[in-house]
Amino acid sequence: MKIFSIANQKGGCGKTTTAINLASTLGYNGKKTLLIDLDPQAHATLGLNIDDSYSLYNVISKLTPRKLKIKEIIKRADKNFDIIPSNVLLGTLEQELADEIGRELKLVEILSEIKDQYDYILIDCPPSLGFLTVNSIRASDQVIIPVETSRFSMQGVDHITDIINLIRDRLNHPVSQRILITMFDSRLRHSFSMLAKMKEKFGKLLYDTIVHVNVKLKESAVMGESVLKYDKYCRGSKDYLSLARELLMLDKPLSVAEPVKLEKAVERALVKPVVAQDQAAYEPSVRMEELVAKETAEFVGLANFALKAPTAQSVFVTGSFNDWSLDEKCRMTNDQGVWKLRMSLKPGTYKYQFIVDGKWQEDPENKNTERNSFGDINSLIEVKA
Repeated sequence: MKIFSIANQKGGCGKTTTAINLASTLGYNGKKTLLIDLDPQAHATLGLNIDDSYSLYNVISKLTPRKLKIKEIIKRADKNFDIIPSNVLLGTLEQELADEIGRELKLVEILSEIKDQYDYILIDCPPSLGFLTVNSIRASDQVIIPVETSRFSMQGVDHITDIINLIRDRLNHPVSQRILITMFDSRLRHSFSMLAKMKEKFGKLLYDTIVHVNVKLKESAVMGESVLKYDKYCRGSKDYLSLARELLMLDKPLSVAEPVKLEKAVERALVKPVVAQDQAAYEPSVRMEELVAKETAEFVGLANFALKAPTAQSVFVTGSFNDWSLDEKCRMTNDQGVWKLRMSLKPGTYKYQFIVDGKWQEDPENKNTERNSFGDINSLIEVKA
């Protein structure tokens, strides 16, 4: 189980939108997820049409007329997706607990009762660096910092980083951090200019996924739904599904066998077949590998993907051959500015796109294309045995 705070001192950077839709897509991927709305403005609660009669105020406060346990305020938002709502009373806790010793550990104590029930807990922090945000970061393993492509949002990262360092030094609790670029408008040259500056400044702290401007994200909030439930085929859904898969990949890296092993096995099986008198000299695993290679050689083909992108920091290829997933198996390698990847696939025709620094695009060197339901262009590749 991991706990993530979603925080940025600057408002309007997609913090609550990310909290709602990342929780939703994690649940869609089969992970039991809890979203805690810790913002007294209660935008996540409102954005999911959840009753806000009770909140963590009723759990933490000693002055509340209705004292509750945390399990009693959890609401179901969707399949595998629960939420703890917020209301304006949360904002009074800082003053009420101003003189209490250990007040920065209140959320840690409360979450200990339920954290074993979830795979992920996401906390939507208020746009401030006060009592609630400190409690959230102290309870977290990692902080996700949504950043729009503006100078002011970049300054917000510096402020959050200061708080993270303070919590590490004063409370002896190290917390990692990752930065998510949100509200990216690919129509504006300014967006790409700021993106380049962010890559230069933050480097590997950036998620590969970029969340683009999409009207469906705003419409879904008005309707009180996650974007995945509102329109699962829109660009917003695609971006947050990509983010969820990247987070899952970073949390638990997959162990992937190198494709070259299969190629060598096929080569040995086809070029140097094993005769009966030599079989005893082979290890059982080698004999099995060659037997499988013989049986499958005629049913396997090689797909070679290449993209010229000398300034790119990361490039993936994804498509119908892997259910449009994003993991290390589809990360391409840079060969002097040309990104390459070779895959062993069954014969057939596949749709695919490249993801260049978080931006989806078709293969500019491939004339075989078709328009998809997102309004984008998919490239097509035919794999032969």
